[in-house]
Amino acid sequence: MLYIIIGILIFGVLIATHELGHFLTAKLLGVKVNEFSIGMGPAVFSREKGETLYSLRVLPIGGYCAMEGEEDNSADPRSFGRASGWRKILILCAGAAMNFLTGIIILAVLLFQLSGIAMPVVAGFLDGYGLENCGLQEGDIVLSINGQRMFSLYGQDRMLSALEAAGDNVDFVISRNGERITLKDVYMPRQERVAEDGTVTNLRGISKSFAAYDAGFGERLLFSWYSAVDMVEVVWTSLGTLISGQVGIRELSGPVGIVDTMTEVGEQSATAMDAAMNLAFFAALIAVNLAVMNLLPLPALDGGRIFFLLLNGVLYLLFRRKISPKYEGYVHMAGLAALMGLMLVVTLSDVGKIFGH
Repeated sequence: MLYIIIGILIFGVLIATHELGHFLTAKLLGVKVNEFSIGMGPAVFSREKGETLYSLRVLPIGGYCAMEGEEDNSADPRSFGRASGWRKILILCAGAAMNFLTGIIILAVLLFQLSGIAMPVVAGFLDGYGLENCGLQEGDIVLSINGQRMFSLYGQDRMLSALEAAGDNVDFVISRNGERITLKDVYMPRQERVAEDGTVTNLRGISKSFAAYDAGFGERLLFSWYSAVDMVEVVWTSLGTLISGQVGIRELSGPVGIVDTMTEVGEQSATAMDAAMNLAFFAALIAVNLAVMNLLPLPALDGGRIFFLLLNGVLYLLFRRKISPKYEGYVHMAGLAALMGLMLVVTLSDVGKIFGH
């Protein structure tokens, strides 16, 4: 039950953070905000300050930012509907940007808890390749190859792929005894080797392993950014497999499935600290997912609204006409209905998985 409550709170906080992004940007750009609420349902606390009502509501499952003229044609010159196109786009993007920033902050906190970060290290040199005096030394921690970072959130072998793509001369950035060193044009051509079974391999003559790298403050912040980018790549890859049909709806997970997975991970963690770090990682992953998904050009999502703003801009430039807000509203309503239907199907699937049906 504890992890279920934590999971619900995580979703609530991330949705509220999303709305906070809209709120802060609207205020910054001079768009009137009638109410900013944390939580849903009946208000347990509310206070009006200036032109905005601030509310805290009983259900910790999100929040909302109610801007003047967002849903109707307001005559107020500071309404959302009367804001310029670029202001609207910035306000709509701000929610996803805040989620992405939240994910980076969580990842940074996690990375700063680690004594070292796993990075590829030169383990030795193979005989016959003439690399003993190439500039690399055994124990060098490889930070980048030809400008490509070696850090990977999911432990991908970036060193192997970078060397496969490189030419005969390779640029390295390494860490040796705590010193950052750049090695330019290290000559290490591929050499063809034929195994006893006839298998042909092209090797560079370098063997590797992994070691803990004591990254500095700035590097850990940079690695936090890289981690969030790696998460975005995973989301895009997952979307690609879904669209191509490689993955069915049965494999999707909604809030119920995610909370169930978080519960399993939390209960299987060896210590309370491990559980906290695992849940924090899930929170970062959800935050980045929300950022990416919300910007997809689908009706009812912020990305869909941005799409219509851009489309109307193009139509106005070409034909001096725009799509009627009424018809755009119909599209968003249909999109919302479709998303709710998909959410219902995924939720029922999650429940079926939990109870073994």
